Amino acid sequence: MPAAPRLDADPNAPDDLAAFKHAFRRHAAGVAAITTLAPDGTPVGFTATSLASLSAVPPLATFNMARSASSWTAIAAADRVVIHMLGAHNRRVAEKLAGPHADRFVGEHWQPGPYGLPVLHGVTSWMIGRIVERVSVHNNAVVVVQIEGGGMGTDDEALLYHERTYRVPGFAV
Repeated sequence: MPAAPRLDADPNAPDDLAAFKHAFRRHAAGVAAITTLAPDGTPVGFTATSLASLSAVPPLATFNMARSASSWTAIAAADRVVIHMLGAHNRRVAEKLAGPHADRFVGEHWQPGPYGLPVLHGVTSWMIGRIVERVSVHNNAVVVVQIEGGGMGTDDEALLYHERTYRVPGFAV
């Protein structure tokens, strides 16, 4: 079997890890933000490129996360989350929610919404949902959310994550 090119940051990484990282860096993914409240009521959130629709009836969405992530404790205890679809003009919010945990809700880029959950300003759309299942897979989890409602924002170019940077789509092919 051909070996994947070595990783610049870790030339001793095993072939399976190198192949995985190289392939997913070249797989453009939409950027979403997931928010909820920690058990003590503080807002928690993070960016996610693993968001997917699971079914339309009932309306179910999924996202994946590491159980070692700083937001996992809140997601593990939460009943509900808000899923935000991010557009190109939300790049700064995406960077903020991917940054240091303590800084993610400093500023005026959000407000309390339904159930007191943090809703981000200026997103292209958002959905509130009830967590119906958390499936552990190795050190990670697949979280299944049943959508209960939401809202629409201003239309915008899609925000994508590709080759370890935020981008907007090029031309239609």
